[in-house]
Amino acid sequence: MDDLFMKAKEFNPKMIEWRRKLHQNPELGFEEYVTSSFIREQLDILKVDEIKQIAGTGISALIKGKSQGPTVMLRADMDALPIQDEKDVPYRSKVKNKAHLCGHDAHVTMMLGVVKLLSEVEIETGNIQIIFQPAEEGLAGAKKMIDENVLDFYKVKAAAALHVQPTLPTGFVTVSPKVSTANSDRFVLKIIGKGGHAAHPHQTIDSIAVTAQVISSIQHIVSRKLNPLDSAVITIGKIQGGFARNIIAPCVTLEGTVRTLEKDIKLMVQNELERVVSGVCLAFGATYEFDYEEGYPSVRNDPELISLFEETTEKVLGKNKLTFNSPSMGGEDFSYYTEKVPSLFFRLGVRNEKKGVIYPHHHPLFDIDEEAMPYGTALLAQFALDFLKQHQVKTTNNYMYSEVK
Repeated sequence: MDDLFMKAKEFNPKMIEWRRKLHQNPELGFEEYVTSSFIREQLDILKVDEIKQIAGTGISALIKGKSQGPTVMLRADMDALPIQDEKDVPYRSKVKNKAHLCGHDAHVTMMLGVVKLLSEVEIETGNIQIIFQPAEEGLAGAKKMIDENVLDFYKVKAAAALHVQPTLPTGFVTVSPKVSTANSDRFVLKIIGKGGHAAHPHQTIDSIAVTAQVISSIQHIVSRKLNPLDSAVITIGKIQGGFARNIIAPCVTLEGTVRTLEKDIKLMVQNELERVVSGVCLAFGATYEFDYEEGYPSVRNDPELISLFEETTEKVLGKNKLTFNSPSMGGEDFSYYTEKVPSLFFRLGVRNEKKGVIYPHHHPLFDIDEEAMPYGTALLAQFALDFLKQHQVKTTNNYMYSEVK
């Protein structure tokens, strides 16, 4: 193991303390006032000079090198979920129906650990920008950070982030070549029929019956319209309609999500959805209202940064600790950064079956193996240093070449 990992391991008891404090005091997107205040307090203790408040509760901090050079940005998201924490542990959430069940408390903790590690290292050239971002869970906090110029403060050249992964054992990491997560769109569909008495269906247009046909038909988009080598998911997650067992409902509302990896597939599925809904409703004499909303785009990993990360991982964890995996159909707003600058998004193993840490993201019993945090801290810090060192070599080589020429 390298020096950064050993140092991170030494102060893991402090990181565990930080993480448990955050875990007990979860806050939802754009409401992370206590979390933000805690981060500022720790940054002050670590004597970080350049700190900016951004996007309401967000924070940007800069660690400067000795000479000018590029800036690499590391990001941690910090919002919780509106779910009751059901774990029987001393550090369970103190707030009813709010909990860190996606690991963002650990992301913040590890990033504070990164600041501590880097504060003890001399950076020769370039800068490392650390950001703590609000509202990843559905409210596009990354987009707001970008809109408020987080990438322009220090002219960010590359960005990186991690996410804890409860299906992967502690000590291992995974990365997805090219696409890492899905476009995560959503829709609301209202099927409008004609209500009436259940005993006289011929005098009505049964919106529930039409809805059943719509749901069945749109599933054929993926199975019969899409190339089997492409990927898409259409899920209806909510249906609401009807009043009583003997009344034919005048309308039904459905809410769903569409997940795709590529933009052309996303557009095709969107168009096919409305075409199928329109055709089914026309066949049964119903009408409809269709509201389709684009969500987070796909996270895209830069090939050069993946190559660099391979070197970083071997340096920090040793050989055979990094695997390449398929994309997730989940959504992640780190994607907004990947649209602007070359980026890297990887997953950190936090599973420990002996400790009972086995539950997936967003589960009421979700937890992490806290012994995984030094791995994430050291990987992020070392990756940033490796990026700056690589860029310094490239700059020097280009300069030497121009001089010879």
